[in-house]
Amino acid sequence: MFVSERMTHPVITAHPDLPIQDALALMRQENIRRLPVVDSRGRLVGMVSDRDLLHASPSDATSLSVWELNYLLSKITIDQIMTKEVISVTGDTPIEEAARIMADSKIGGLPVLKDNELIGIITETDLFKIFLELLGAREAGVRATVLVPDVPGELAKLTTTIRNLGGNVVAMVQALGASSENRMVTIKVAGVDLEVLREALDPVVIEIIDLRSTKPG
Repeated sequence: MFVSERMTHPVITAHPDLPIQDALALMRQENIRRLPVVDSRGRLVGMVSDRDLLHASPSDATSLSVWELNYLLSKITIDQIMTKEVISVTGDTPIEEAARIMADSKIGGLPVLKDNELIGIITETDLFKIFLELLGAREAGVRATVLVPDVPGELAKLTTTIRNLGGNVVAMVQALGASSENRMVTIKVAGVDLEVLREALDPVVIEIIDLRSTKPG
């Protein structure tokens, strides 16, 4: 899965000379939390978030009246507060690499560029939607979390067991286990009764950590 498949496009953008109050109104209207800033030729020159806008204030604000403060705020444009060194990705960036960049850089969105042209934006909301899909959160079935040895063939053993029951695997993810010698696997299965699945899995895994029936949210 690549960024181009899950990014938001076309992108709502702003010009550097947009007043911060207008930028905040635009973000509220469009229900977005960040705005890529582009110049007159459409090139990305910065990024501004709703937090940047809400925290912006003129210097020496404590000595100003409300009217003076509002006047000065109306004169602040987003180029004065935007992040100019913007981290970006391309459309062919793997989605997990984009997620790693966002987590490591502590940012909630990445502009997507092609030949220096802004073609989309990938955000934490897009990643949350993918997470829901990977775990089958919107599908009914039995959700099992099990601990298996970290050796070749264990996932095949799980899926074969489920196939022999006439079940269908609708989602499966794995993560680090309790030690380097095992893995924790979460699997969503349709078409199999919970207790039947429990009885079948028990002899082929180290431990059944959790087993529950789920319905679409």
